Amino acid sequence: MVCINIVRRFNKAAYISLFITLVNIITPAQAENNSPQELPWKSIFPEASKISSFEGKPESSKVYEGRKIIGYLFLTNQIAPIPAYSGRPINMLVGIDTKGIIKGIRIIEHHEPILLVGIPESTLDEFVNQYIGNRVDARIKVGAGGQEGFVNVDAITGATVTVMVMNQAILRSAREVAISKKIIPNTRKARRAPARVRTELFSKSDWKELTDSGAVRRLHLTRKQVDNAFVRTEAEKVDQAEPGQGMKTFIDLYYAYLNAPTIGRNLLGDDQYSSLMVDLKPGEHAIAMMANGIYSFKGSGYVRGGIFDRIHIRQANREISFRDLDYTRLSDTYAKNMPKLSEMAIFVIRPNHQFDPGLDWEIELLVKRQTGPLDSVFSSFTGRYAIPEAYVEQSTQMLVEDDLDEPIWRAVWRDRIFQIIILSLGLITVTIIMAMEDILAKRPKLLSRLRTGFLIYTVFFIGWYMLGQLSIVNVFTFTGSVMQEFSWNTFLIDPAMFILWVFVAGTLLLWGRGVYCGWLCPFGAIQKLVNQVAMHYKVVQLNVPQFLHDRLWGIKYLILMVLFGISLESLSSAERYAEIEPFKTAITLRFDRELVFVLYALLLIFISIFNCKFYCKYICPLGAALAVPAKLSLVNWLRRRKECGNPCQTCAKECEIQAINDRGEIQINECHYCMDCQVTYWDEYKCPPLVDRRKKHDRATGKNSKTTE
Repeated sequence: MVCINIVRRFNKAAYISLFITLVNIITPAQAENNSPQELPWKSIFPEASKISSFEGKPESSKVYEGRKIIGYLFLTNQIAPIPAYSGRPINMLVGIDTKGIIKGIRIIEHHEPILLVGIPESTLDEFVNQYIGNRVDARIKVGAGGQEGFVNVDAITGATVTVMVMNQAILRSAREVAISKKIIPNTRKARRAPARVRTELFSKSDWKELTDSGAVRRLHLTRKQVDNAFVRTEAEKVDQAEPGQGMKTFIDLYYAYLNAPTIGRNLLGDDQYSSLMVDLKPGEHAIAMMANGIYSFKGSGYVRGGIFDRIHIRQANREISFRDLDYTRLSDTYAKNMPKLSEMAIFVIRPNHQFDPGLDWEIELLVKRQTGPLDSVFSSFTGRYAIPEAYVEQSTQMLVEDDLDEPIWRAVWRDRIFQIIILSLGLITVTIIMAMEDILAKRPKLLSRLRTGFLIYTVFFIGWYMLGQLSIVNVFTFTGSVMQEFSWNTFLIDPAMFILWVFVAGTLLLWGRGVYCGWLCPFGAIQKLVNQVAMHYKVVQLNVPQFLHDRLWGIKYLILMVLFGISLESLSSAERYAEIEPFKTAITLRFDRELVFVLYALLLIFISIFNCKFYCKYICPLGAALAVPAKLSLVNWLRRRKECGNPCQTCAKECEIQAINDRGEIQINECHYCMDCQVTYWDEYKCPPLVDRRKKHDRATGKNSKTTE
């Protein structure tokens, strides 16, 4: 009835005018147009005189200067419609010349929430302009680089996943067109199935025989060779060898493929080799690396987070990096006449890298020199490896695929394994806290410190580092995907969001919306931390009277219904009106956007100084959306006494969210699971029924209650 009354009193015009300031600065994305003549082709080929209609397979338009064909135009949605974060592709007009050079890109249509509102069109133009001048068969990666053989383009802050999808759509469609026009060869048909290692073949070999046959390869670098690599760079005089030390060994690195018995058994010995082969799963390969010198190939990355940042394997346009789970200690070697080597390790190449032992591969050693507190210069050195032909049997089966065939979400998850581990540990931690609520509630100081520490982790790691702020837009995206063509790839593309949503879905059934709203929402955590500081300095709290609060909390459900109704008509419009959420401003873009949005977010944070989590209680449509399935929670974990509400109102007065009504009932739909009421529940100096019980006990035992209070 509360919501119905609010709906009756709520004027839709007033709602629109409330947010018109936010909406009127938004430029809607253009609609898709399949007529090339009406697309902005002149901005890509200003010298062109005319273009043809889209034709052929894949569809493309010929670009003419007079009678001469000077290039081709095509839409990415017609060739590589890869769903982005919104669940729908980003349609781009791409132009290439007859030599396979990208001439320009224009965004025709998109539905990405972060791009619709928050990132100006100029930023998108700057991103796609980075592709101009690159070949269609270039190995282009989004993000900071330094890797030999790759062209790196800068990402857009807050939209990294989206631009990774754009990168793949551009490259995949451009290559398809270039292949169809015979501009570049069809390398997708050139890859054969991996060779079979001849495990039945073994011959006893010493160190000299292994190195002479090429089974063990060597990369030897002197101090002078490394110094020369940094000449004419900012690091030219950094860590240079002293006079007379130039011919000293910088690193003497040996590397070998271990799966082949003649190599692996001779190096590792029978027992160690057998154990390694048992541990390796189908499709996995082991590489031995052994070295002397002043430079460690392991580096310090293993200590920082399990990433070996100094060594890579490269094969057929695939780069293989190693993490802590790929590393196995190598302490003993058994090849006869083998030199003593101070640093040794085994690295495992996982099946997803599609490594072929029968093809040549390279080892890349990266050397970094620090030129400033945050600045470094890199130089890489490579060594080739070709396994002796006798040790493998080449396959005749051909595979049709290339480096763009892998689903993009796999690459994203692989690149963010460190963040995924830390996020998972955080979610395990909050689960343990929820499960131990009775124990922690009896230790209020410990609980308070845990909660404050976790809120700081939520703001800085989940929010500003991982950009893991859930939004009502995610709910609309999921709903739209279910109603249209559902695909897991849409949701797997952002690991932080996927893991959080799976966790929230599970906790809704156990604890309601409170676990997310009270512990895992970055903007909610900012409000709570600001209020804690205000409380520390004894700032007067201006709580809304309970009778008015009971009517105001329904506003967020009304906002949810309005936004949901708009989303059924137009998801893009709903995403723009969803700017009532300050999440994009405060978390995703870290307050770096137009002033009106920043002022709105700061106003809500300012209000939280005097009224804890005002936005969460009365406005947040995401909280309202989570409260609906929260009604299905299986267990009520929060303890209450028969005296709660009648006559005791202690918990109700202390509840920062005002989620306890005057009857003493905890409204699970509004509760943020701060557990303050549970602390009071166990406090025999605060909970009136326990206070009475303690006083009776003290009188019976002769204790002085006044001295113990």
